[in-house]
Amino acid sequence: TGAQQSATVANPASGASSDLLPHFQLEPEDVYIVKNKAVSLACRATPATQIYFKCNGEWVHQGDHVTQHSTDRSTGLPVMEVRIEVTRQQVEKIFGLEEYWCQCVAWSSSGTTKSQKAFVRIAYLRKNFEQEPTAREVSIEQGIVLPCRPPEGIPPAEVEWLRNEELVDPALDANVYVTPEHSLVLRQARLADTANYTCVAKNIVARRRSASAAITVYVNGGWSTWTQWSGCSTSCGRGWQKRSRTCTNPTPLNGGAFCEGQNVQKTACTTLCPVDGAWSEWSKWSECGAECTHWRSRECSEPTPRNGGRDCHGPELDTRNCTSELCTHATPGAEDVALYVGLVAVAVCLVLLLLVGVLVYCRKKGGLDADVADSSILTAGFQPVSIKPSKADNPSLLTIQPDLSTTTMTYQGSLCPRQDGPAKLQLPNGHLLSPLGAGRHTLHHSSPAAEGADFVARLSTQSYFRSLPRGTNNMAYGTFNFLGGRLMIPNTGISLLIPPDAIPRGKIYEVYLTLHKQEEVRLPLAGCQTLLSPIVSCGPPGVLLTRPAILAMGHCVEASAENWSIRLKKQSCEGTWEDVLQLGAEPCTELYYCQLEAQACYVFTEQLGRFALVGESLSMAASKRLKLVLFAPAACPSLEYNIRVYCLSDTQDVLKEVIQLEKQLGGQLIGAPRVLHFKDSYHNLRLSIHDMPSSLWKSKLLASYQEIPFYHIWSGLQPFLHCTFTLERLSTSTCELACKIWVWQVEGDGQSFTVNFNIAKDTRFSDWLVPDEVGTPALVGPSAFKIPFLIRQKIISSLDPPGTRGADWRTLAQKLNLDSHLSFFASKASPTAMILNLWEARHFPNGNLSQLAAAVAEVGKQDGALFSEAEC
Repeated sequence: TGAQQSATVANPASGASSDLLPHFQLEPEDVYIVKNKAVSLACRATPATQIYFKCNGEWVHQGDHVTQHSTDRSTGLPVMEVRIEVTRQQVEKIFGLEEYWCQCVAWSSSGTTKSQKAFVRIAYLRKNFEQEPTAREVSIEQGIVLPCRPPEGIPPAEVEWLRNEELVDPALDANVYVTPEHSLVLRQARLADTANYTCVAKNIVARRRSASAAITVYVNGGWSTWTQWSGCSTSCGRGWQKRSRTCTNPTPLNGGAFCEGQNVQKTACTTLCPVDGAWSEWSKWSECGAECTHWRSRECSEPTPRNGGRDCHGPELDTRNCTSELCTHATPGAEDVALYVGLVAVAVCLVLLLLVGVLVYCRKKGGLDADVADSSILTAGFQPVSIKPSKADNPSLLTIQPDLSTTTMTYQGSLCPRQDGPAKLQLPNGHLLSPLGAGRHTLHHSSPAAEGADFVARLSTQSYFRSLPRGTNNMAYGTFNFLGGRLMIPNTGISLLIPPDAIPRGKIYEVYLTLHKQEEVRLPLAGCQTLLSPIVSCGPPGVLLTRPAILAMGHCVEASAENWSIRLKKQSCEGTWEDVLQLGAEPCTELYYCQLEAQACYVFTEQLGRFALVGESLSMAASKRLKLVLFAPAACPSLEYNIRVYCLSDTQDVLKEVIQLEKQLGGQLIGAPRVLHFKDSYHNLRLSIHDMPSSLWKSKLLASYQEIPFYHIWSGLQPFLHCTFTLERLSTSTCELACKIWVWQVEGDGQSFTVNFNIAKDTRFSDWLVPDEVGTPALVGPSAFKIPFLIRQKIISSLDPPGTRGADWRTLAQKLNLDSHLSFFASKASPTAMILNLWEARHFPNGNLSQLAAAVAEVGKQDGALFSEAEC
């Protein structure tokens, strides 16, 4: 019965299978022959009447096939499975001609079907590494790259690293990274990284080990601070004293260099010798007194004791009887009574004189009170310019000014309104200036240099400001009140905008803005972090701001959310750096916000302090902008000629610093600056020079290129690095230089400079250099803003409330392409003020006020014409 049922099911399928081409349920796959073991290839097809293997175009003998027949239970179609074995000898017969491959061909009554090709390869792994790691000695915190190119093999070998025979796992140590080329990278060398490193290559055939490379991480010694000077070696006369220091800060380790210099300093000293005192000669005897005695004295003055010498011993006064004890004493009588009477009379006279003096003083005081209306002596040193002298017939016009010494505030700068535009802002003596009436306003007219020195001296006395630079080249400062203002460091792109009403009314702050050099402020960076902006301080910290100030500074990042995690860091008063904002994420506090643009960022902050922009790369596609600048001597009296190629972080402050340095060196720009995108690929930057006329010039560079390590550039802590190409001309009469300079990152972006100029007189690139000074470092009051004060107030009062047809500050933000910041603007008391403040920070001093006026006027048209464009 079961056979009959099977036949019943199979018969329709047999009829159906005659119309089907075979399809493969199992196809042969690539295999490797390890040593001498044969490999098996299999394929299975349905419906199939025959299946044969074809290897390298030739049919495999029928007897070498192992065939199995079955039936597919779901369809009832016949299934055929075939296997063959391939030996090492079969593959080696055609070795070198082509690869050995096999393919299945299945037949049915409808035709044939071919399977995919399966390649049979002989697996192997050669013994010798193409490149092995080498022993190195590196300084602590320096980057290390250990190369490894494994032996040739099929299949390609996998690579792993051993540190002292223990597996190195990059997932467990963020300081370790293995490149796609199998090199082991230690981002910052640590003492614990001192070890033997071995590269291990393995595949299915074998496991090979490279020679071990000993890595020694050394620490160069550093001097401790000097001890106090010792006491002088002699207690009297000339001697010496010394102080010492030790090479323990840090102590040299693992062969690190010992400290250079002396560990002991000596200096001459002189100690004053002690002088003991000695008596002078006795004086002559005095006259015989009423007590029948006379006396004589002497002084300890020949010499006087000094420098710790001993005093004289013995009596200073000598008394003797002068009448051989025969003198008689008189008794008190009439002479004593007369003396007492005289003393009483003198006392009475003194009391009478005192009474007369008191009466005279009281009369004079009464006369002064009667004449005060006509007197100007009390106010002679306290006359305001605006008060007219009082009239004799109206004493009430004279008012004595209040004592201002108890509430003293100092104002530096000018409160004059802008007079340079068509819309003039007048500041009447009304409520706008009323808070200033309660204090004393002193206008300082000293020279800027004197003010700068005095200002820096005051800041340097406070512990938090000890790291401020001792000069005013990288500093701007000013004194501001509620009208606000602006500080700018010329030619750096760094500024601080203090909006109106950011400083509480009645307060006056002395504010500074400082650009720091990276070597002056230690900013700790971890992992893949890199410094993207200058380090800037504004302060003093802790002052009360009722609205955010806006700090503008440049950056060198090619920002993209998928490649970068960018954070704003702020240094606390204790000196630690903290993350206060992550760009692109929801801000954790309303104290800070950052608008990141292509080459600048604008930081809103209600707390002044020290800031820096730090990025962490999320992929190897993350890149920073480098500015490449070429300098050479302006005068070349010798045969040698140096070309300096600078690799700078692409910010204005770094370019300014390099230009100032080159001016001191007597250099000139010899090519237009170029921008290079430097990627986080762990590849170094290379520089080379080519195509010099060999008959006129030759290069002293021994290698084909120079190289700057990746980590020196990527950290950002060295804002400008440079390489020097030293050339030699064969004759002093040669002045024309023509060559090409290539700068490129290995497997990355590159730039080339075509140099063709006269080294004696060519100055065509001097226009690229920024001038020494641009703009005024401090602007106070209305002169610091493009938008007139009264117009600004009208815009704010009109756009802050919600508009009837949506014509409010949100529409203005959209017109100015700031609609991505709506949530931040909405968190502030006056969103319109935030928008106008950001416009001021971005567009001063060359902003187009007409475009802003047009945008405001267009918003006004949507709400019944709030303003006309001309009014704005």
